[in-house]
Amino acid sequence: MLLKVNKSLNFSKKPRSLRAIRYLIIHYSGMQSGRVSMDRLKNPKSKVSCHYFIERRGNIYRMVEDNKIAWHAGKSKWKDLKNLNKCSIGIEIQNKGHFINYQNFSKKQISSLIRLIKVLMKKYKIKKRNILGHSDIAPLRKLDPGEKFPWNFLSKKGVAIWYPKNRLQIYDTALKIRRKIFFRNIYKIGYRFFNLSKKSNKDRKIIMAFQRRFLPKEINGKITDKTLKISQLLS
Repeated sequence: MLLKVNKSLNFSKKPRSLRAIRYLIIHYSGMQSGRVSMDRLKNPKSKVSCHYFIERRGNIYRMVEDNKIAWHAGKSKWKDLKNLNKCSIGIEIQNKGHFINYQNFSKKQISSLIRLIKVLMKKYKIKKRNILGHSDIAPLRKLDPGEKFPWNFLSKKGVAIWYPKNRLQIYDTALKIRRKIFFRNIYKIGYRFFNLSKKSNKDRKIIMAFQRRFLPKEINGKITDKTLKISQLLS
């Protein structure tokens, strides 16, 4: 796989063991162009970076070596982990994002991404359940890679999880226990930043983050029958 190099010095000084790498985190750049995005990822003042950047044309740039801790995840949680930077590789995909002009990802980008993921999965023995979006690990702050990111297509290529549609039978569940079941399910999957036993104004953002990943045509922040069932199938 052909990689271009565009080095960023935004990483922690102390290197990590390659055995620590257990997750891949997918981001979008959220800026006007690839050049502007990479310039920011290299700017020491920005204090952000990633390991790999994928342009619209599908070119892959290595920005930080895998054994270095890049600054891509920020305040994040997944299962019992609180700082995903330490155990993950960050992959940034060029896209203007929700606050400028959210685009469909190009076929070349997705093709390059799948090739890169397969290499990293094999190299570091990463499970497909551990390939996550930024909004999965930081649902109160982040929207990327967003509802236009083709998670279902990636699952067909063996590099992400999805739910079995042939088992998507909907059952009526009382509203009183709906929240409890849903949040218990997504807690098992790995989502955090919520209270299992108490409602919160954070709930809606958490639900939307889950829907953005697994139900992109139904992002309403409500625990619908389909949202609940998908959470059960994945937990």
